[in-house]
Amino acid sequence: MPNVQETIPEALRPEVDAALAWFNRQQDVAFEVTGILDPEVALAGAGAPGARELRLILCGGDRCEQRSFRVAANAEGYEVASLEDERPDPAEGQPPAELDPPPGALRGWLDRALGQHAFVVLVFYRGYW
Repeated sequence: MPNVQETIPEALRPEVDAALAWFNRQQDVAFEVTGILDPEVALAGAGAPGARELRLILCGGDRCEQRSFRVAANAEGYEVASLEDERPDPAEGQPPAELDPPPGALRGWLDRALGQHAFVVLVFYRGYW
């Protein structure tokens, strides 16, 4: 089971910021990093030489997503690539981990939703909402 940590280790902060900026350039809504999966693996440098593989939980708008990135330092800063294309097909191997967002990820969502609607229905299913 993946270790989800809400606080990004300081040693990973520059790479996480680069991955977030790269991801946000491709989105119609601004996302923020609300967690990292297995930060000790990223700190150990598993993956391509000179690059870190980051598995981040990104939340923006009304959704949270788990995305994986390869981040490598270069002369201009950082080169970022998505690892989504390299992900194995769930039918071929293990199914992807289904993660509920960390507790702080949607902390303000309910207040914003109540301000926009007369009522909000929350559906809980096996710990997910």
